[in-house]
Amino acid sequence: MSKKKKPAQISRADQVRILSEALPFMQKYDGELVVVKYGGHAMGDDELAQKFARDIVQLKQTGLNPIVVHGGGPQIGHMLERLNIQSSFEDGLRVTGRETVEVVEMVLAGSINKKIVANIQKAGGRAIGISGKDGNLVTARKLRRTKKDPESNIERILDLGFVGEPQEVNTSILETIIYSDAIPVLAPLGVSKEGDTYNINADTFAGAIATALQARRLLLLTDVEGVLDKDGELIREISLSNAKKYIADGTISGGMIPKIETCMSVVETGVNGVVILDGRVPHIVLLELFTEHGVGTRVSETDIPNDD
Repeated sequence: MSKKKKPAQISRADQVRILSEALPFMQKYDGELVVVKYGGHAMGDDELAQKFARDIVQLKQTGLNPIVVHGGGPQIGHMLERLNIQSSFEDGLRVTGRETVEVVEMVLAGSINKKIVANIQKAGGRAIGISGKDGNLVTARKLRRTKKDPESNIERILDLGFVGEPQEVNTSILETIIYSDAIPVLAPLGVSKEGDTYNINADTFAGAIATALQARRLLLLTDVEGVLDKDGELIREISLSNAKKYIADGTISGGMIPKIETCMSVVETGVNGVVILDGRVPHIVLLELFTEHGVGTRVSETDIPNDD
């Protein structure tokens, strides 16, 4: 029987060099708010989940204030299948009927949220899990969208059911959690002024939180490398004007559309550094924040972003 190969060891010199190179970036973000949207199939990988939790704790311990917003599309899909509830999508958004929204709330605010909280606390941090319904954190309204028929060129109104969009964000509850040295873990649900529960796209939800808090960074973790061009190559930088062109010509499509729309709206409010990252890569958040060359796709106001 062959012996299992031991992982390569990092020398003391390399450890010192890595820490030394990271120090300026730690100082740069000291005390800053960073919103991290955690999602994609990588969220279901236990090893990656544990590493993500440790990285979030490290951010907190190095002086940053991370806020985790999580998705849960694959997990919701699996639960709906188990319950034999049909589900469909329009432009990357799940059509959510009354029966479906009950399942969405159960999965997002229940099992997923509490598992992330448990992982962070296992890694040595303090985490508090809530949804947008708690403390009226996010007041939502029904999302209304239209879609143009490519053949007739006629627009029709999409009825997405209980799919909402943030209308108001009450940041006081988040500030209380953050400045008590805990890490907020947020499930993307909202409640209307009439008391209805709405399922909110996690990217959109994270963007609303980042905007309301004027966070230094918004990182959107997903299960792809970033935005790819028509040849399958990673686009590292997208200006607002080019983002609109890419949506119009189909380079950006499906579930990437709401991600880019979120990036664009957040950048327009003055939040810098909105980046789409591959959550399947271990320590991707640390690589983005604490190394000289970012990874993934960054959406910025102009083609050449200012160094912030």
